[in-house]
Amino acid sequence: MYVTIPSENPSAFAFLPLCGTKPPQSVQTHLKPGAYLFYEGDEVEWLYQVTSGVVRLTRLLSDGRRQVIAFGYPGDIIGFPATGNHHTDCEALTDTHLQPYKRSILEDRESDPKLHSALLHAALNEISAMQDHFMMLGRKSANEKLASFLCVLAERVGTDAGGYRSVKLPMSRSDIADFLGLTTETVSRTFTQLRNSKIITIENIHTVIIQRPTALLGLSQGEHD
Repeated sequence: MYVTIPSENPSAFAFLPLCGTKPPQSVQTHLKPGAYLFYEGDEVEWLYQVTSGVVRLTRLLSDGRRQVIAFGYPGDIIGFPATGNHHTDCEALTDTHLQPYKRSILEDRESDPKLHSALLHAALNEISAMQDHFMMLGRKSANEKLASFLCVLAERVGTDAGGYRSVKLPMSRSDIADFLGLTTETVSRTFTQLRNSKIITIENIHTVIIQRPTALLGLSQGEHD
C-alpha cells in the first residue's frame, strides 16, 4: 500500500484481488509477526498476494537510515522483481498469510494468460500508486501527509464504529514516519493536532477513530480546517 491521491472511486485505494485465477501453488505462506518473507537482494522466485495480515517493505541506506517503501495489505501483490532481485526487505507486522505465484507467470503469458494479465494489471496499479506516493512525499505538508495516510487506511481497512470510522494501525509511529518522510516526533505531534481539532480520537496507540472524515479528506487535499 502506498499513499494514493484521494479519489471518488473507493476501489482506487486498493489493488484488486486476483479473482477467478487459480494459483499454481495452493498452499499459502504463513508469517508470524517479525518474520521476514525476503530480503533486499534476494533472487525473486515468487510473487505474493497478501490474503490476511499486514507486511512492511523497507530499504536501508548505507548510513543505516531506513525508508519504509510500502505496507502490504490484503489484496496487495508484493515482490515484483527489479532486475530479477527483490529491492526491499519484507517483514510481517501481524500474523500474515500470503498466496504465492511463480514469477515465471508474470514473464510468460502463455503459461496462464488470465493469471498473467491479472499480475500485469497489479504491477501497473503499483506503478500508478507509487507515482502518487512520490508526489505526496515531495509536495505535501506533515498534516496533509498524515491525513492522506489515514484516508487511505480508512477506505481500505476501516470499520464502522458508532457512526465514525475505526482504523487499526499495526505499524509503529516510527514506521509511519519513515513511510511519510517525516520524523517520529513530527508524526506524534501531528496526531495530537488532528486530535485537538476533533478530526480524530486516539483510542490507543494502534487504533484511531475518525470523527470528521470530510475534514480529514479536505486536509489531505490541502484544504485547511
